[in-house]
Amino acid sequence: MTTQLPERPGFVTITDAQPHPPLQTTLPYRIGAPDIECRYPVVIGEDLVIGRAHRWHRDWWIDTSMGVHNLRRPPAGVPGIEMAAAHLAQEYAAGRITAVPLDHVRAEAPQPLHGPVPLLHPRMPATERNLQSARTAFAGLAAHRWRAVLTGFPGSDNHWFLSCELCLWQGPKFWSHLRGRNGAPPSVHRHEGGCVGKDRVRELIPAYQQ
Repeated sequence: MTTQLPERPGFVTITDAQPHPPLQTTLPYRIGAPDIECRYPVVIGEDLVIGRAHRWHRDWWIDTSMGVHNLRRPPAGVPGIEMAAAHLAQEYAAGRITAVPLDHVRAEAPQPLHGPVPLLHPRMPATERNLQSARTAFAGLAAHRWRAVLTGFPGSDNHWFLSCELCLWQGPKFWSHLRGRNGAPPSVHRHEGGCVGKDRVRELIPAYQQ
């Protein structure tokens, strides 16, 4: 079962400065569920994707018909995905980017790998520190019944698309949220939907029995 995150609606108000008085129109959009590379599609109408957004080291990036662009970090208190989605809607309304059908975007998404994934995410430099962190992360995933399905370790605070081995839920998680604190195991609330239930999680994972 793949995660079905609720789509989030939003809108931007576009002002046409040429007419007198200026005209304002509203462009509604929604943020779709992330793909296996943790990219969130921003959708208008029934199924037109105007771009995708993803987070990397606290910056938010957009991928559009004009290429990939770094929007940097959002203002304090503003969710990065909301900033990115509003920016995409404004760019589309201004005619600077084009849309593609959602089915095309989904068809082009990479498929899960069969067998082990690389140790590091392609964007992560192969430094000794990163390699050791990746080994620690993969050991933690194995101990708590998670599986990486496409990329290697992306760092503690980047989205990592994982599969839950207890119920086959799939979706993006942060390693920093999965490793626990001060030697304690992570929360038994593994993901949206409740997994197999907290008692069953404790029963199936030895770390909660120590």
